[in-house]
Amino acid sequence: MVARPFGALLTAMATPFRDDGGLDVEAAAALAEHLVDAGTEGLVVNGTTGESPTTTDEEKRRVVQVVVEAVGDRAHVVAGVGTNDTAHSCHLAREAAAAGAHGLLLVSPYYSRPSQAGLIAHVTTVADGTGLPVMLYDIPGRTAVAFATETLLRLGEHPRVVAVKDAKGDLQAATRVMRGSDLAVYSGDDGLTLPYLAVGGVGVVGVTTHLAAPAYARLVAAHDAGDTATARAEHHALQPLVDAVMTRMQGAVAVKAALHALGHLPSPAVRLPLVVPDETERAGLVSALGDAGLL
Repeated sequence: MVARPFGALLTAMATPFRDDGGLDVEAAAALAEHLVDAGTEGLVVNGTTGESPTTTDEEKRRVVQVVVEAVGDRAHVVAGVGTNDTAHSCHLAREAAAAGAHGLLLVSPYYSRPSQAGLIAHVTTVADGTGLPVMLYDIPGRTAVAFATETLLRLGEHPRVVAVKDAKGDLQAATRVMRGSDLAVYSGDDGLTLPYLAVGGVGVVGVTTHLAAPAYARLVAAHDAGDTATARAEHHALQPLVDAVMTRMQGAVAVKAALHALGHLPSPAVRLPLVVPDETERAGLVSALGDAGLL
């Protein structure tokens, strides 16, 4: 098995806000501790679920600092630094390193739609800027630009590019990357955790792991032990929760509302252009949490 540079079970952590929209650092520390206590081995902060497009550079630095202070060496803290400006990403990478991050998450530049040569130059420049290991984030549904398989294989030769969060949902392409490189491939789709593990993936960077980390830990442990029946049972049991959180509204909105309902966040606040669920949406989400045995 390819090494798991950041553990097997990672959570793409939400960034807590107060009702007035301000950053809630106390809630961020408490949420980080809760997630690690529940079995999360790595926390990915300042990513999509962390609402990174709406947080300032200083807020991003503060989130990294607070989370690192909260969990210490009990979990890997990976900081999202991806933007569509290479110089800005390099700045965020240096800030994250100075704040104590253990690794970087680097999404392909969005909106500007660079070529594959541009992707290689972007990643190489950022990776050369610090000594931290890098996880690439391949999510063309949001960025409009996918990392081609050949590009991933080439970037995998960089000594600090060690992993990929694959949110393309293309198992065949992912298999080619696993077969042709030493990159650790993490599922970026909660519902595909077991299929990715089955073809050689090393784990998941999840959203519903906020709510069901123990179940994901059991799934991974069963797979590693060769107990496919138990792994499959956990996979099936998790599917209604994945559907409720990931298909009815934006994931960051849903998971914050769920965490608030469960008492793990003081406020479900998100920043515009995201909005909190309406009463009907919230009721449906709460019902799903009940069906999943979480309420």
